[in-house]
Amino acid sequence: MKPFVLNRHGRIVIPATFLGALDFSAIDTLEQLTSVIGRDFEAKAPTGADILARIESAAYPNRFALLRDLGQNLYWVNRYALPMLDKRPTRWRDLPRGRADVFLPLLTPWEDGDRKVAAVERAYAELPAAWDTGAEDRIFALLFDVFRHKRHHATELPPIPLTVAEMLATPEALTLVLPHHDPDYRVFGLDEIIDAAEDVPELEALTRWAMVLHNQHPWERAEAALRPVGEIRDDEFVIALHPRDREVAAFIDRVRAAARPRRPPSVEAASAPPVEARPPVRPYPPLRVREVFGVLPRLEALSVVRGEHICTNADVIRSSSFSWSPMSAEEIRAKTGIEQRRYSVRRIEELAFDAAQVALSHAGRAPEDIGAVIVATCTSDRLIPSIACWLSGELGMLQTHASVDLVAACAGLPYGLAEAVRLLQEVQRPVLLVCAEKFSDKIGAIRTSRMIFGDGASAIVVGPAEPGSAGDVHVLQTYAGGPASEVNSIIWPNPAFDNDVTVYGPEVKSLVRRYLDQMISELGEQRDPDAPGRSVLDGIELIVPHQANKTMVVDLARKAGLAAEQLYFNIATMGNVSAASIPIALHDAVRDGVIPRPTRVFAPGFGAGAVGGYAVMTVDPAIVAPEFETGAVAVSHPLRAPATTTSEDVRVAFGE
Repeated sequence: MKPFVLNRHGRIVIPATFLGALDFSAIDTLEQLTSVIGRDFEAKAPTGADILARIESAAYPNRFALLRDLGQNLYWVNRYALPMLDKRPTRWRDLPRGRADVFLPLLTPWEDGDRKVAAVERAYAELPAAWDTGAEDRIFALLFDVFRHKRHHATELPPIPLTVAEMLATPEALTLVLPHHDPDYRVFGLDEIIDAAEDVPELEALTRWAMVLHNQHPWERAEAALRPVGEIRDDEFVIALHPRDREVAAFIDRVRAAARPRRPPSVEAASAPPVEARPPVRPYPPLRVREVFGVLPRLEALSVVRGEHICTNADVIRSSSFSWSPMSAEEIRAKTGIEQRRYSVRRIEELAFDAAQVALSHAGRAPEDIGAVIVATCTSDRLIPSIACWLSGELGMLQTHASVDLVAACAGLPYGLAEAVRLLQEVQRPVLLVCAEKFSDKIGAIRTSRMIFGDGASAIVVGPAEPGSAGDVHVLQTYAGGPASEVNSIIWPNPAFDNDVTVYGPEVKSLVRRYLDQMISELGEQRDPDAPGRSVLDGIELIVPHQANKTMVVDLARKAGLAAEQLYFNIATMGNVSAASIPIALHDAVRDGVIPRPTRVFAPGFGAGAVGGYAVMTVDPAIVAPEFETGAVAVSHPLRAPATTTSEDVRVAFGE
């Protein structure tokens, strides 16, 4: 997990975006490492030659553009050291010669470095500031001091460094040498980096980059020189490289020993091209609830719990990663319709617990009234016991007919409602459905995921309707499957991306379009159970879709024949909360007066796993519980989390 933190200015900071750490438990071979390094450190980074060419062609419009290129170049220079190795200046006479876990950098002179350094210095002086001259000067001072004293080419760095003994076997091999070393050389503490603050989000991000890169070279750089290892004197210092942690050390050992990988290739990597996805022998008709079930469902209560911290688009930009393309807060809004998302330091179980408790209270139900508990989530890090079983115990339910977690990602509400209605037939008493997600600590530095996902929970009490009542849930449908490309369009954990949540946009758009077209077609063919002269689609008063990406959903909805004004979105303030997005949006539609009376709502969901589904239901504003506020629930339990995540938590999470 890669938590966010709140700094002393009260701003959200995402350390995963600037520390450059990698999870080596997910990297098995040298080929995997070089692929990850190539994508995260090299793909967007200019070389020194690229920077020189851009200077000579007057391609930089301002200082910020040059500073950003310098920062990305220096992350690339440190592409193996940052995630793998600690650099420790060590007196030559004290350096172990025989250890297999102490290394030296094998370096090649930067022959044309002076020309590039001079060009950068001249260009910076001539370019206009982008926003803040003082801030840009401070960033440049840190970055340029590293850049100008770089003694070696970066293109030829070996991924696995040589041991001291291996370097000594080639006396002419060059490494970095210092005449002396101050052990108190000034470096930035993690708290200082996290607490960095600038008025301009882009400059705050660059400030953190510069501080991290400064820390990668904690010695008097002007005095450093390349020297053959056979000529180093006893009192001189070299830069010893040590594995950052046991996972890195084990990885290096495996690679150096040419060991067999710990695990066989994945099914995806080893299999033949995907088989053709064939449709079922006959379609799955929607469930017309009154015609299929004897016990009709009534929606008794709906509660929401939002992540307690607002993460704005500006906050995302303040934590821009060196692996990202340039992007502004406004561009995030234009791409996604999102202006902010909610993050929580609380555990997902706690979000679920708070939502459940409020919903039960609003419904006037005691724990012993509940026949089953369903938790729809795709971000639980709790497997045993499941969140649903844990909730049952925490809420004081001695026994339920069933307490289960359900993984249907962004279709969690229609899947959960469908299962709740089925269970209602067996238990003939209320079913508690909780939709809960916590993405903020599972998306690392993945740009698309960081732009869209947030944290939150909602709970719905689904009880038996009064005899003779039509109930509140009228039509239900669920889908799953599709071409393999759509099935794997959203993955977590994804070993290829440091086990973070990854979204493959074109494939997601394809599955959403496929499912929306199918849904609209089905609802157009189905007769309205309350007015047989019209279709179910014609009887819908409001559409509350899964809040995936407003720009994408509106575009695809129009192509499916829906008008934008028929759709309700709260994504601007909540982001994408996967399974919890539709019920939270229903709550907000009541809050905003969009649902002022019992209203026929079509709620389609679609997403990861190529799942989809919808519910057509009547939403009465009376079911919406007063909004939960952090600390408002009197019942306490030992998992209640602290108000903030500290830098010490970050050190643990990132192995520091």
